[in-house]
Amino acid sequence: MSSIPSDLKYTKSHEWVRVNGDTATVGITDHAQHELTDIVFVELPDVGENVKRGDDCAVVESAKTASDICSPVSGVIIETNRPIVDDPASVNSEPYDSGWFFKIKLSNPAELKGLLSPAKYKAQIKG
Repeated sequence: MSSIPSDLKYTKSHEWVRVNGDTATVGITDHAQHELTDIVFVELPDVGENVKRGDDCAVVESAKTASDICSPVSGVIIETNRPIVDDPASVNSEPYDSGWFFKIKLSNPAELKGLLSPAKYKAQIKG
C-alpha cells in the first residue's frame, strides 16, 4: 500500500479530498482501492449536480463488490474524470492522481474542518 498523501483530507468512508481555492477534487484512497481489488466499473455524477456532504454520488464496482462513493463536502459537481469510465483500473493504479472521480465547487468550506487529517486517517485504517 502506498503512503498517505499529507496534502489531502480524508473521510471515515475512505474518500479523499484535495482542495484548491473553492474547488475540491474527490477520489477514493489507496486503502479503499486495495480492499475493493480489481475495479471494473465506475459511474460518475452529472456535471451541474448539487450534492450535500454524505450524499451517494458515484459508484465503483470491483470483481468483489459494488460501493457507493459519498461526497465528503457540499457543492456543485463542476467536472468529472471521464477517462476512469473507460479505464477503471486507473483507480487501482493511481488512486491519488489520474484515478480521481469528480470536482466540486464548495458551497460550505467549513465542512472541510470535519474531515480527517492524514494522521487520523492513518490511525483509522491501522485500527
